[in-house]
Amino acid sequence: MQPTGGGSRLAVMRRIPWLAVALLAAAGCGAEPEAACTAIGTPVGIGLSVPDPAGLTRATLDACWGGRCVTRQVALFPATAAGPASCTGTGPDASCGTSMVPTGGLQGFADVPGLPAEPVRVTVRFDDGRPHGVEVTPSFSEPNGPACGKAGPQAQLLVGAGGELRAR
Repeated sequence: MQPTGGGSRLAVMRRIPWLAVALLAAAGCGAEPEAACTAIGTPVGIGLSVPDPAGLTRATLDACWGGRCVTRQVALFPATAAGPASCTGTGPDASCGTSMVPTGGLQGFADVPGLPAEPVRVTVRFDDGRPHGVEVTPSFSEPNGPACGKAGPQAQLLVGAGGELRAR
């Protein structure tokens, strides 16, 4: 003979595992998949792109904001771009490849610690020593996409004929 109320206690005990399963299943509903974020770094600073260097070999960059100025030598290197692609086959197991080829231009980057994402006055002096200035607003990048947060900030400058600067 069972004690009084024992049958209902047994029925409740049998329902507990099913209740736990239902709660676990509900906990996973509506959750967005986790983003895969790498530990990629983004340097803080200002890039220079010189499509037609016409005798330029060196650059000095001054960046000023909020009463602070930073001066950096900018090493200029040959710029490259992807060359023609070559593919073997057309099926799903086909492969393609390319090589980097020189563009004839130059590129460089100045690390500027503390660079803000607000207006910055940039002055660049090339071989002739003449100042070429522009105001830019560096921006943050999202190297792993928006779900992984922002990095940077950076600004990119394009050097035109006569050394004039413009934001890219």
